[in-house]
Amino acid sequence: MQRTGMARLKYACDMDKSVLLNNFEARGWVPVSPDDDWNFYWANVQSIRNVFSIDSGYRLTDDQVINHFPNHVELTRKDLMVKNIKRYRKDLEKEGSPLAEKDENGRFIHLDFIPLTFMLPADYNLFVEEFRKNPNTTWIMKPCGKARGIGIFLVNKLSQLRKWSQKTNFTPPTSKDTYVISKYIDNPLLIGGKKFDLRLYVLVTSFRPLKCYMYRLGFARFCTVKYNASVNELDNMFVHLTNVSIQKQGEDYNAVHGGKWTVQNLRLFLEGTRGKEVTDRLFDEINWQTVHSLKAVSGNISNDRHCFECYGYDYIVDDNLKPWLIEVNASPSLTSTTSSDRIMKYRLMNDLINIVIPLDRCPMSDGTKYHRKNI
Repeated sequence: MQRTGMARLKYACDMDKSVLLNNFEARGWVPVSPDDDWNFYWANVQSIRNVFSIDSGYRLTDDQVINHFPNHVELTRKDLMVKNIKRYRKDLEKEGSPLAEKDENGRFIHLDFIPLTFMLPADYNLFVEEFRKNPNTTWIMKPCGKARGIGIFLVNKLSQLRKWSQKTNFTPPTSKDTYVISKYIDNPLLIGGKKFDLRLYVLVTSFRPLKCYMYRLGFARFCTVKYNASVNELDNMFVHLTNVSIQKQGEDYNAVHGGKWTVQNLRLFLEGTRGKEVTDRLFDEINWQTVHSLKAVSGNISNDRHCFECYGYDYIVDDNLKPWLIEVNASPSLTSTTSSDRIMKYRLMNDLINIVIPLDRCPMSDGTKYHRKNI
């Protein structure tokens, strides 16, 4: 199959990432500045704010697509994701939906997929009340607007939180900085004694109607140090946080495999140790949780037809093989830490572009479409 007319599609890109640029070059696309006329723009979050700012007066044309929805933060900011999922559950409950069914303890049977979470400083008093009900629980504190594990820490005493707030001038309920504090999943599924999480990729091309694509390839990210729930290890982020940006600083980090397993290898391991039926159920549950999270924000997202988004979903699986949605990333890392990582991310971008701009519908600068030509 020969691709014709490809050289005329113009792309702008804010990131110097080979998995992106090699895909554009393989298609014969022409690089242009974001200030020029482009057909495809892989933008960073700040550029998205500028493009969709009322002050900019910018209007996207029929032959332009861009890689974020204007208010993607409704899903990708930690506090807004939790707020929207809680509202979604309440709405379904009011409608009498069977999805909102609860058990005898008042827990959602089908929609209990995020850990118990409070927003700080707004929910500080509610959090203290909950903490005192279960004083031996460990909680994880995360700043709402940061990524890559920055600013995260664990607490199991209110005094720790008070000491931290004094150091950082975080004064509930008036502080401008916002955090989420969630019940820590202290019974994670361990492999080789180590904690891991799952990074999965989801492409959304429309929220109304919802059109999403779950990427079959993804990976499990392992901690470099064996898991230990002891209170003495609460400060050891090599035990608790799976972020590669943190783990690669550890002396036990392996640069060859990058502390990662492919999703396929994880499935094979789970099928061999737990059985195929429960493994299939786990991944079905992850797919459904992903759909529910997208539906939870579908009414809030500005559903611009020029936009698409590749989200990085992070899940933790507990030792009962129950998945928990931890967070959703608007700009999942395209940096490659290993050769297999690079190949997987190249294929991810290739498949994404083929869906967003199908070969027989590529916009041309003169308004015509690219077409397939068989040879």
